[in-house]
Amino acid sequence: MSLPPPPLPPEDAEEPVFLEDSPALGGQRIDDENGRIFPCEGCGADLVFHIKSQKLKCKHCGFEKEIGFDPEQEVEEQDFYGMLAHLKIQREEQVDSDEEEEQEVQCESCGATLVFVGTVTSSECPYCTSPIQLDKVHTSHKRVPVDAVLPFQIEQKVARQNLKSWVKSLWFAPNEFIEKGAEGSFHGVYLPYFTFDSMTSTQYTGQRGEYYYVTVGTGKNRRRERRTRWYPASGSFQRFFDDVVILASRGLPRKLIRALEPFPMQLLIPFRHALLAGFTARTYDVELEDGFILGKERIDAALYADVCSRIGGDTQRVSSIQSQYDAISYKHLLLPLWLMTYKYKEKFYQVVVNAATGEVQGERPYSWVKILLASLVGGLLGIGGFALANQ
Repeated sequence: MSLPPPPLPPEDAEEPVFLEDSPALGGQRIDDENGRIFPCEGCGADLVFHIKSQKLKCKHCGFEKEIGFDPEQEVEEQDFYGMLAHLKIQREEQVDSDEEEEQEVQCESCGATLVFVGTVTSSECPYCTSPIQLDKVHTSHKRVPVDAVLPFQIEQKVARQNLKSWVKSLWFAPNEFIEKGAEGSFHGVYLPYFTFDSMTSTQYTGQRGEYYYVTVGTGKNRRRERRTRWYPASGSFQRFFDDVVILASRGLPRKLIRALEPFPMQLLIPFRHALLAGFTARTYDVELEDGFILGKERIDAALYADVCSRIGGDTQRVSSIQSQYDAISYKHLLLPLWLMTYKYKEKFYQVVVNAATGEVQGERPYSWVKILLASLVGGLLGIGGFALANQ
């Protein structure tokens, strides 16, 4: 007779994160090296990462363990073109891949078979909640290896408190929504990112516009009009870009997630599989080369702003910008987020929380009554101000 699965943790229980598997740390591989679990050395239950204390802790017997890291191991920049060449060779030679579209892993705790599909690489057993993950997807020779992980820093209860403060700060939100808040379950997830470094050299041409004013018309039609004198402008400059961050996963609210930046990159640690256990983790589905194209868009926008600043004047016309990108390097990172989908008035909204800083961004409902009243008040104030000006 099989034993029933242990009860699910409470809603606000901290999501587990685990240390790299090694004899000293109690990790082990399961199912022919396709997955991993991390038992407690004291009672055999799962060790979890306690976010507040930054230690491994067993929820059942209270066993704690310090997390040890190699002080000589650093998070390093990687050669962009070197990796592209490596990937091309591997694909041309059709080297056998360690990853598959669908992989099965047997849970060692309860015997259930788990199926991993697509880019999901880390999860928990739905029957007994034991953490389990695929072992080789992040290190496949046909994919870009993960260089570093930013471990969760913000506890779920803190994320929930920040969410409540965010709801109360919203303008034009329905009163009922402000009182009840966003109700739903947070889900911890590691999302894939690429960061890019590059030294850029830029040449530009354009025109600098300087405003001047003339008086035209007579009598009641007499008025001042703004005109612009244009002067040629050109130049060149260099600028180094460090850690241009690009989300490497599709199908997510990219605008909301981008608004969570910046992440505290100084807290990055070299990648370890065990840090993902207990969380959902996704591999990238935006290829490295495509990721740099997205990064280049952000770089180009910054260079355009630089050009306008260098042209100067009151306004600018940019005729041409030619930029060269040298010394390109990258890092493949996994960064932590708390995700929530909540329902209000039969409509679903998404909220994201930076699990390293606590920053909250999200979709929200609006009270059109409040917006209409504000518009009417604004219109009346505008009319009153115009009348006073005429008097």
